[in-house]
Amino acid sequence: MGFTSFNFDAKITAGIRALGYSKPTPIQLQAMAPVLQGRDVLGLAQTGTGKTAAFALPILQRLLTGPRGVTRALVLAPTRELAEQIHDAFQGLGRQTGLRSLTVYGGVGPGPQISGLRGGCEIVVACPGRLLDHMQHGAFKPSRLEALVIDEADRMFDMGFLPDIRRILKNLPAHRQTLLFSATMPDDIRKLAHEILRDPVTVQVDHTVPLATVSHALYPVAEHLKSALLTKLLAQAGGTVLIFARTKHRAKRLAQRLHDQGLDATSLQGNLSQNRRKAALEGFRDGKFSIMVATDIASRGIDISQITHVINFDVPDTTDAYTHRIGRTGRAAKTGDAFTFVTHEDEAMVRDIERALGAKIERRKLEGFDYSARQPAAPARTAHHAHPEPGKKPAGGFHGRFSRFRFRRRHR
Repeated sequence: MGFTSFNFDAKITAGIRALGYSKPTPIQLQAMAPVLQGRDVLGLAQTGTGKTAAFALPILQRLLTGPRGVTRALVLAPTRELAEQIHDAFQGLGRQTGLRSLTVYGGVGPGPQISGLRGGCEIVVACPGRLLDHMQHGAFKPSRLEALVIDEADRMFDMGFLPDIRRILKNLPAHRQTLLFSATMPDDIRKLAHEILRDPVTVQVDHTVPLATVSHALYPVAEHLKSALLTKLLAQAGGTVLIFARTKHRAKRLAQRLHDQGLDATSLQGNLSQNRRKAALEGFRDGKFSIMVATDIASRGIDISQITHVINFDVPDTTDAYTHRIGRTGRAAKTGDAFTFVTHEDEAMVRDIERALGAKIERRKLEGFDYSARQPAAPARTAHHAHPEPGKKPAGGFHGRFSRFRFRRRHR
């Protein structure tokens, strides 16, 4: 079955063809018909299944008729990267419709967003915190809103956005179409769905099972050998690689180390400004960088179909995080590999991940890699840190003594 069965307007069909869509994905087949009928929908599907188009296409069809210059559709997303991805989908699919889309999120100046909101746009894609600010200051006026989408609802909950979402909901028209999408269904999200959806159609596409197009493998390794193993593995892997690290500082250091080795590597983590984050994503998407080291901020915000490998440098904290990380590869019906470095401390989480997958994950060893190498000894203390010989003054004269005095005071 193709997209023609949904009878989209010719202007939207042109956008579908321009983006190279030929056959609807399972989530699109199941969700688009009830959305076109005006029904509320609860969609349970993991990332990489095509759910953005599943709600974007019917919303564009709806907005073709009716007033222009007022906000009629609102999409709430947990991260600015995902907001931009959804915005790009609306722009690409609706390029001939004349409908305007605007992104709203923090980390950038509010001025252009205020101008865009007051200038009139039909679709707003927003992160909850910044949208709430604009709503409180009168820049965002939702009185003509017809459709609300809450995307990645479980991620919203993980990031603490649920209170902001509830405050936003109180200011939206009660009579509207509401679509809620989530990869998992914790109790809080189930409760929210029950509160805001009216007689919803539930669409479920293996929402707790990682993509079947992804091959999984574990690489047991000592913590101090991870960096060396990564270098060897990257030399063999080739392709476009997304590496996940536990912290933003670790991601930054690892990307710098790979760059120093002559690899085209960049990082995506919370310390970057919005412009630098955008440059990193665009460089990764355009092929300027073949390697990106990221924190979980990127696990749901990257829609790049050519990612061939996901490497978990650090094991994620939850099975859901594992699913979302590896969902960055094997997208758009392509195949991909997910490699995870595991230490003895990670065994409990590995068991949880295997239960979620419903199968044991293959353990691999990289041929030719020295797994027995010992951790380098800590560097010896330098001379200026050593105690002075008896009868001699400490190095540095007055300033040296004063520095040590201040050190003792700070560490009492």
